[in-house]
Amino acid sequence: MSMNIFRLCGDMSHVFSIIVLLLRLRVARNAQGISLRTHELFLLVFVTRYTDLFTTFYSLYNSVMKVLYIASTSSIVYAIRLQEPICSTYDRAQDTFRHWEFAVAPCAVLAFLTHLISGGSLFSFMDFQEMLWTFSIYLESIAILPQLIVLQRFREVENLTGNYIFFMGAYRALYIVNWIFRAYYEPGYRHHYVVYFCGVLQTLLYADFFYYYLMSKRRGGKFSLPTQQK
Repeated sequence: MSMNIFRLCGDMSHVFSIIVLLLRLRVARNAQGISLRTHELFLLVFVTRYTDLFTTFYSLYNSVMKVLYIASTSSIVYAIRLQEPICSTYDRAQDTFRHWEFAVAPCAVLAFLTHLISGGSLFSFMDFQEMLWTFSIYLESIAILPQLIVLQRFREVENLTGNYIFFMGAYRALYIVNWIFRAYYEPGYRHHYVVYFCGVLQTLLYADFFYYYLMSKRRGGKFSLPTQQK
């Protein structure tokens, strides 16, 4: 698995987004405006995607990044669920997206169907890993939805929270370029249109947020999202 500037920048953007969120939880000591359900989805994404940690060694960098994503996301989920005073400030009434029914279950069915259509076996461990990887790709594409819904309900976005989501979106956009670059310049790497579709979908979910984020930076004022007029 070769390195290129787009993958490196994408990884650093992802790591920076996680650092920003952990810093925000540590400094503010509250979880207002943060979706626990989004981070539960991301944790499930990483756990199902990185099962190859136990079977295949690619590089020290690769292994460290995988462990970092799982450990840091687990710490975020733990803090919002159980760590005082952070967990007491988590607003369950605003974080209501039914992620198990409308994210996990549909993505699991879609991954299973994709696996069958592509001719995968149901009894091979390697094929099962591949199905889990496909599931993680589908799930990651919509994992940010609960967070975006929470922000829309809170409307005003704290600076660190806004930076966290911006760098998460930038990570995925950079990874799309990375995949295309590898398909053309890395021997043996092929175009993967499921990955392209999910990456574009995920990036498009951030589009509205990107617009208002950049406008707020340009104006230098508070970052707030519009609400629908009744």
